Amino acid sequence: MHLLEKIKEIGVSVVPIMLVVLLLYPAVGPAGAGILAQCFVGGLLIIFGLALFLIGAEIGILPMGHLVGAALLQKRSVPLLLAGGFFIGFFVTIAEPDVHVLANQVAMVAPSIPRSLLLTMIALGVGFFVSVAMGRILFRISYRFLLAAFYLPLFIVASFTAPRYVGIAFDAGGATTGPMAVPFIMALGAGVAAVRGTKDAENNSFGVVDLASIGPIMAVLLMGLFDPGGAAERTARSAAESAGGLAAAFLDVLPHTFHEVLMALGPLAGMLIFFQITLLKMNRFQLALKVKGFLYGFTGLLIFLVGVKGGFIPAGALIGEILGASAMRWVLIPLGFTLGAIVVLAEPAVWILNDQIEEVSGGAVNRRFILTALSVGVSCAVGFSMIRLLTHTSIWWFLVPGYALALGLTFHSPPLFTAVAFDSGGVTSGPMSSTFLLAFTLGASAGAGGDPVLDAFGVVGMIAMVPLITIQVLGILFSYKERRAAREHATVTDEEGAS
Repeated sequence: MHLLEKIKEIGVSVVPIMLVVLLLYPAVGPAGAGILAQCFVGGLLIIFGLALFLIGAEIGILPMGHLVGAALLQKRSVPLLLAGGFFIGFFVTIAEPDVHVLANQVAMVAPSIPRSLLLTMIALGVGFFVSVAMGRILFRISYRFLLAAFYLPLFIVASFTAPRYVGIAFDAGGATTGPMAVPFIMALGAGVAAVRGTKDAENNSFGVVDLASIGPIMAVLLMGLFDPGGAAERTARSAAESAGGLAAAFLDVLPHTFHEVLMALGPLAGMLIFFQITLLKMNRFQLALKVKGFLYGFTGLLIFLVGVKGGFIPAGALIGEILGASAMRWVLIPLGFTLGAIVVLAEPAVWILNDQIEEVSGGAVNRRFILTALSVGVSCAVGFSMIRLLTHTSIWWFLVPGYALALGLTFHSPPLFTAVAFDSGGVTSGPMSSTFLLAFTLGASAGAGGDPVLDAFGVVGMIAMVPLITIQVLGILFSYKERRAAREHATVTDEEGAS
């Protein structure tokens, strides 16, 4: 029953993309019916695999992480907690499905960027900044101060790094906030804030995820500093290469994907075994449940990645390439606006975010208004990404004003809304953004004769930037409504007193 619930939840996110592909089929008919079948089979594998992975994470991986976090907190040792935060951030990022999807797409388009090095740098960045986030809570450092202290140097580094790394870096920041990393990191942050026991515990429990997502951006940008001479690479692979038939499209990627999943979950399992021996010492029944969860997680991640690599990525890339190469390539712009709205409306995490903001605001900010604002924002982000790839406009023209506005709003938005906004940057950039949408953008760029590395990467980062602005604006509106209500209440009280 739980599996069916997860399948339904994820299906709501994946099925709309499959329907869009079906509607686009007349325009991409020359690709043949095989690409349609590839996309639909891949979609079904993604739904079932991610559902199984999330169940495994819920019964085995995440509870183990919560136990480790609680055990670290009980030690009351700041160095141990910071070190634990680093290792937890590192290993859960290595196991994050969205990060592997991004790394695979980078390897396809820019093979000179080593996939293993990219994964390691992203994980190191997350681990370091999880420790920073823990330190912020422990030492009561201002969240706004840290945002300025890290985002400003980040953009300085970005101005000196190799241009092809900029889009990839910001996409990495969005990809790390996926179904594996976020629950681990948020639970650890909430636990530290609760143990700290200050009156700002609720505010401090937010903001951890965003600080963690700064890490991979900075780490990938640093990679670019040591690789300044990367030549343009236009090696986007199309689904047409899968000439062996539908089954071959998925079976061909199975052996490498099995090894990839083993390398992803193996270190995490090793870390948790270490903590079981040294800190947790669970009984046999508890340990068996955690092992069962790991087996579910392994199988689910394997099925998910096979569906992504064998179906969604090649289908998205080929459809984008055909449209980008056509005489009516301008259709990519309205299609981008439409896909953006569909992606955010179909993302389950967005609905959870809506409930969270409505609860934080005491119902003053209506969930329908939140959803509309996010939908319009993400629609614009994807639409502008299509304009960018067709006009070969630098991503700097979008990132600099976007982040400048987001950082400027921190001085006007209530602190809780600011923390929620920056935490929620990755909520809108879910599995569909890092799979079909990024592949579609890469294919469209290649078809239009551009450089996919420079023109296409960055779409996930732009989607992740939207909530930083949208939710803070909602916070300012909420604050205004609160002040107006207080003034009206004071006026009524004065009038009653005068009478």
